[in-house]
Order: sequence, then structure tokens, then C-alpha cells
Amino acid sequence: MIQADGLSLIRGGHHLLRDAQFTIFPGHRVGLVGANGAGKSSLFALLRGELKEDAGNLKIPPRWRMASVAQETPALDTPALAYVMQGDVEYTQVQRDLDAAERANDGEAIARCHGQLDAIGGYHIHARAAQLLIGLGFTQAQLEQPVRSFSGGWRMRLNLAQALISRADLLLLDEPTNHLDLDAIVWLEQWLKRFEGTSIVISHDREFLDGVVNQIIHIEHFQTQQYSGDYTSFQRQRSERRSQQQQQFDKEQAQRAHLQKFVDRFRAKASKAKQAQSRLKALEKLTSTAPLGDDEPYDLAFPEPGKLPNPLLQLDKIQAGYGDTTILERVQLNLVPGSRIGLLGRNGAGKSTLMKLLAGELSPQTGERAANAGLVIGYFAQHQLETLVLSDHAIAHLQRIDPRASEQSLRNFLGRFGFSGDRAYEAVAPFSGGEKARLVLALLIYQRPNLLLLDEPTNHLDLDMREALVMALQEFSGAMVIVSHDRHFLRATVDDYYLVANRAVEPFPGDLDAYSIWLNDQLKQLTENSEASANSTETPNHEGSAHNRKAQRQAAAQQRQALKPLRDKFKKTEQALEQLTTALQSVEAALADPAIYQKEQKDALTDLLKQQGELKARLEDIEATWLELSEQLEDMQ
Repeated sequence: MIQADGLSLIRGGHHLLRDAQFTIFPGHRVGLVGANGAGKSSLFALLRGELKEDAGNLKIPPRWRMASVAQETPALDTPALAYVMQGDVEYTQVQRDLDAAERANDGEAIARCHGQLDAIGGYHIHARAAQLLIGLGFTQAQLEQPVRSFSGGWRMRLNLAQALISRADLLLLDEPTNHLDLDAIVWLEQWLKRFEGTSIVISHDREFLDGVVNQIIHIEHFQTQQYSGDYTSFQRQRSERRSQQQQQFDKEQAQRAHLQKFVDRFRAKASKAKQAQSRLKALEKLTSTAPLGDDEPYDLAFPEPGKLPNPLLQLDKIQAGYGDTTILERVQLNLVPGSRIGLLGRNGAGKSTLMKLLAGELSPQTGERAANAGLVIGYFAQHQLETLVLSDHAIAHLQRIDPRASEQSLRNFLGRFGFSGDRAYEAVAPFSGGEKARLVLALLIYQRPNLLLLDEPTNHLDLDMREALVMALQEFSGAMVIVSHDRHFLRATVDDYYLVANRAVEPFPGDLDAYSIWLNDQLKQLTENSEASANSTETPNHEGSAHNRKAQRQAAAQQRQALKPLRDKFKKTEQALEQLTTALQSVEAALADPAIYQKEQKDALTDLLKQQGELKARLEDIEATWLELSEQLEDMQ
């Protein structure tokens, strides 16, 4: 298991973690959440050994194989399929050994290598790699294309596939959905559910987290808090904890005020001096619960559009594309106030093409785009971030839209988006992706649109900002068309879905769950085709005789049988460890309740403290046994 004890991490002179405590058991699927800058990615770097803790301990089983997504991809001539296969380090090493044995014409070494390949499933690695790439949105034709031919976002998908194929004991995924569209996210979610190792995921996609995690570690105020269950369960538990904390804080403040009033009133009186000093000491010793800090306020409410003409925009028998290439045909669409449309479809089907057509950035090849004279479009797409003038500040961007507005009114408006005080006058260049996205949204909202075209608006937004945008869109009275891979965002804002597929744009009769079924059917066909292709090209070298491979398998079976008693004991110890940890967390949750410290709860408090001590002692014993058994298994394997 992974265990943090008194863990502290300092970066740039600032604490990210201080005396953090958490435990992650083998096989658990963990969501690591917290505000931007809280230290999530730094904790990943600590787990990978790229950083060193400043205090405390972080224990990771020494022989665990760890995988994470590389952030850089060189412009290689290596085909995509071969590049992904390199992620299986053990296979790659055995293949090197086999190549060397064949060059040396060493029959015994060749047989041994083939036995190892058989044991690790090396003869099926082409099919495994192809399945991963097809699932992540690559076409059959792209599997043999060189890595250098792919854009940055697609190279990140290649790196993700490399991490997934690695057969790791611990998988670290930092925002894995950022470069994926909805179909790839649905596939990844299903893959992670089947993953047998331990996974830790950082994500701002709450529905993705709900689908893939069974434990949450929340970083807040330099501390870590553990919660069992998915993200939705975490939100509920955190709300209850915050309510208890607020009640405790209010109680302490009232007690402080009462003691301080007595001290202030009687300190100067000789007859009451002793009592006043006693109250003063009590005031100094009074425990202090931290007040609840206000979350960063975001107010993304859209002002009422100046006009709401009906219809706003019509597409009639549209054919659209680029140059001589046609992407969409026979498109019919009528947008009226109140239209709330979500676009579905596989990557490359034409969703962004349709959005550009609606926005007027792309002229139709044939057909008519009829826009009402009162139409005001608010268009958000990733390339909109590139239109920001990096040397200018946020105020200057608004002043270009509305030169007559007072500076104070513009400052007040930007404050709703988190650009308060001097922040409104800082150059845009060093802004994070999330801050730039916030600014683009602010510019869009300021113009009072009656038609919103939002192409992946949540890519750089954290969970709080996404919720603020959802709330604003629910009150928006105009029309909206949305492309997003965030299913919670779509469910909360969209009424009707249109499927973009096979050059057509048609109403989709179901919801997102029905769309997931449609995607699985499509993916199944693609995977079957890729498996047939991969199997037809795999011609492994079987020199060294089948007898040696059979002997290898028999030896492996004998070893598994010999290890069974130890494995069974290890599993029972692991289960006991998890049960004790859960019991201790339950007792400590009860001790965190202010009501337990009332006089009438004295017996219950005593009993809880006794249980806490006994559980901690048993936990230390069982942890020692677990570590000993773990080392024995590792040595024997």
C-alpha cells in the first residue's frame, strides 16, 4: 500500500502540503482533487520520485511498477503502433534479448525468450496496442503512421496509450481527459474500471471521476482528507464536515467572546483580578477551529439579450467543408430562442466544422445560411484563446469592446470572473489556460449574445468554474449549441442532442447513456477489424521448440501453486488491514463531532478514546505483518 505520514512539501518557498496523512490500498482507484495550485501535480512528481519530501514519509512498495503519461513526445519516425508497444518495458526488454540471442544463434536463449514472451502475453501485444489506439480514437490507417505526423493533442493520446499498455501496479493519470473527446473518454472510463492495479487520477471531469474512482483524496489548506466513494459521495461528505466545522467555529467564537467580556470588565478590579487572570488563561488555551474560507466567487450570469428574434439562425440544405473536401452534407437546422442543443459524434466527424459554419467563420459550399439581423453570437472555441493580446491586461481587452464604459464598471465586471484588484491590470501572457479561458468567457458574456456556440468550453476550467458556468447557462434565455466531452456539463445544460456522423447532422433520439451504447457498438466493429489485421501480421518466431515453452509454463504453474498459501495469507492480512483502517476512520470521525465532548457524553468519549488506542495498536501490528509478507512474496517472485 501507499502511505503518507506527516508529509510536507514546499515548492518555491510555499507550502503545498503540511503534515499530510493518507493511505492507499492495492487495487483502489483514487481521485486526487483540490483547487488549482493546491499541489496535486507536485504530489504526482513526489510519487514518481522526481521530488523529495521536505518532512515526513511517503512509502511506496519498492517493487511496484509505476506508469504515468509522458508530457513530451519527440518527432519520431517510429510508427504509432510500435511507439505504443514500447510502453510495455518488460516486453521491449525480452524482445531485445531475443534479437541478441538470434544474432548469436543461441538456441537455449532463444527458447528462454520465447517462454518469457508467452508468459507475459507478448504474442498478443500488437492486438493490445491496436485496441488501445482504436479506443482512443485512432483509425486503422493511422496505426502505421509515424509519430511525427500527429499533432500535439494526438501525441498526448499516444503517450496515454503507452502508459495504459505498461501492465503497471500503479497508474498515475494527470488530467487524462484533456485531449480526448467524449467517445474516447467513455472508452477510457470502461478500461480503467477493468484495470486491476492501483490508479490515482487527477481530473476536473466529475462524471469521469464518478465512473472510475472509489476513493477521494482532497487537498485543501495544505492538508489531505480521505473520503470513501466517488466524487459525488465526496461532495456530500465534505458538505457535512464543513457544516460541523462551522458549528464548532461558531461555538468557540461565542465562548471566546464570553471569556473576553469577563476579562475586559473585571481586569482592573482588585477583587476580581484573580478570576480575570484565570479567564485569560482559559482564553489562551481555548482550541481554535479554522473558519471556513470562502471559495473564490464566480458570477458568470449572462445579462438579458437586447433582442430575441425568432428564428435566430437557419441552415438550409447546407454542404460544408474545406477546399474540395466535403465534411457535411444536407444540413438542416433551425435555432430559436430557448434551443439547447448538444452535438455528439466521433472525433473528426465534423462537429467543429458545424460550429464554424454556425459562427459564420466558414462559408457553405452550397446551401443557405440565413441569420436574423438581430443575431448576436457568442462563440467560444479553443482558438479564441489565441486571439487574446498577451501584452495587454484584462481591462484593455474590455475597453476595446466598449470604449465608453467607465474603468470602475469594467473592474467590477471582471471581479465576477476572479480578476480583482491589481489582477485586472496584469499582462495576459503569464495567465494559466484556465485564467485565459475565464477572460474569454468574460469578453463573450459582456457582449450580451443571444446565441451561444460553445466548443469544448470546459477544457481549462476547474470544477468550481465549471459549476458556475453550468448555473449561468441554466438561466440563459437565448439559444445555445454545445460541443463538450464533459458529460455532467452536457446533462445539466442541454435539452436535445444531434449526432454528427457519416457527413450528416441528425437529431439523436436518446440521451448520453444511449450514445455510450452507440459508441460501444461502433468501437466493437473497429476493434474486431483491427484484431483481425493485427493477428494476420503477427508471425512470431517459434524456434527453440514447443517443448521448452511447455516446460516454462509448467514451471510457472508450479511456482504459482507454491506461492498460493503465502498469497492467501497476504490477502487475509490485507483485508484485515483495510477493515481496521475503516474502523479507525469511523472512530476518529466520531471524535471529530463536537457533541461528543459534552458532559453527558463523557462515558461515550472514554469508550471512543479506548477504541482509538486499541485500533491503532492492532493497526501497527497488522501493518508490520503485511510488510513482512509483502517482502516475502517479492523475494520469492
